[in-house]
Amino acid sequence: MEHINFLAFAMPAFFLFLFLEYKLIRRRKKPDIFNYESSVSNISIGIAERLINLFIAASFYQLYYFIYNNYRIFDIPSSVLVWFALILATDFVWYWYHRLGHEVNFFWAAHIVHHHSEEFNFTAAARITTFQAIVRTGFWCVLPFFGFHPKMVITMLIVHGAYSFFTHTQLVGKIKWLEYVFVTPSVHGVHHASDEKYLDKNYGDMFTFWDRLFRTFQEEEEKPKYGLTHPLKSYSFLWQHFHYYFEIFELWKRSVGFKAKWKAIFGSPAHMDQDIRPILEKRFLQDKSNPHQRLKFKNYLYIQLGISTLILTFFTYYFDVLNSFDKVFVLALIVLTLINCGALLEQRKWIYYLEYARLYMIATYFLYEEDLLSFFLIPLLIMIFAEQLFSLGKKYQSIILQIETSE
Repeated sequence: MEHINFLAFAMPAFFLFLFLEYKLIRRRKKPDIFNYESSVSNISIGIAERLINLFIAASFYQLYYFIYNNYRIFDIPSSVLVWFALILATDFVWYWYHRLGHEVNFFWAAHIVHHHSEEFNFTAAARITTFQAIVRTGFWCVLPFFGFHPKMVITMLIVHGAYSFFTHTQLVGKIKWLEYVFVTPSVHGVHHASDEKYLDKNYGDMFTFWDRLFRTFQEEEEKPKYGLTHPLKSYSFLWQHFHYYFEIFELWKRSVGFKAKWKAIFGSPAHMDQDIRPILEKRFLQDKSNPHQRLKFKNYLYIQLGISTLILTFFTYYFDVLNSFDKVFVLALIVLTLINCGALLEQRKWIYYLEYARLYMIATYFLYEEDLLSFFLIPLLIMIFAEQLFSLGKKYQSIILQIETSE
């Protein structure tokens, strides 16, 4: 767990670079690079991944040490050449993890969230789910298995992750001479494109020679159209995480015979029935009479994301000294807030009750901390009384849920 506290500075650093990118883009008069709803969605998913990984990151490190101590094939010493070899090995493993993440349904379900965004900026880099972190950890276990020390592996993964963050931007154009070796924002932007000529290209994370070797390289020609070939019609925090698992399950139910059911799980996403997602969206998502409605009170969402980030930063820094109850409370509070943000963007009818649930959870936590949990009904009665006396629901709808119509 010694690595955890250092990560407390990851979120503030992310927002610093995001702010600088936003200011530079505004100066260059390219406001279309940022989209309010998409940015909120991207950041929400990034916060969730950082939060949940706090609880399981130690398991990743322990797994690396377990494999290294018990099953390593070679004893690889630390030297300059070995570090260089580890850079290449890490990116090579990434290439195949990434490629299989696009070619196998089960892996694509974890990776597709990273490609939902129809904007390409630093917020898109945050779209990493815990499911994806678990899958790629399985692939990276090959590194300690071959004999790279876990400390070296963990260090290299941090460097690798930092590099890939800076490839998610449109501030930097094509640098053709550099693209013969390194992945640039232009190269990675092609990977995020939904244009047919750009599909399933540029899997490398730091270097382009794996793509050139395995014939999956494509340089940027026309400006890419970012996102999925069949865009997701929802900003719901939960739906974005789980929709493709529902699609796989629906395809599995439709399939007849073992071979067909196997392909539903481990077949290619290219063979997914395209009528499944619209059916599931109609079944699970709220129909909107006006798809161009947008919240006027955008600052309310920014405030929630800001508070969540602040809590996550302190939570990460003090993670080792907190007790289990505190950890579960912070986990539940932030996840509920992120669900709240997605529900606000969706104008969900039950959002007001979710706000009350969050307030009640906070009140109950403080009662527990003060050893007054026997009074747990009092906050509930106060909220009911306040609702009846002040009609808070109507005020919430008129202030928070006010909308504007955009063409």
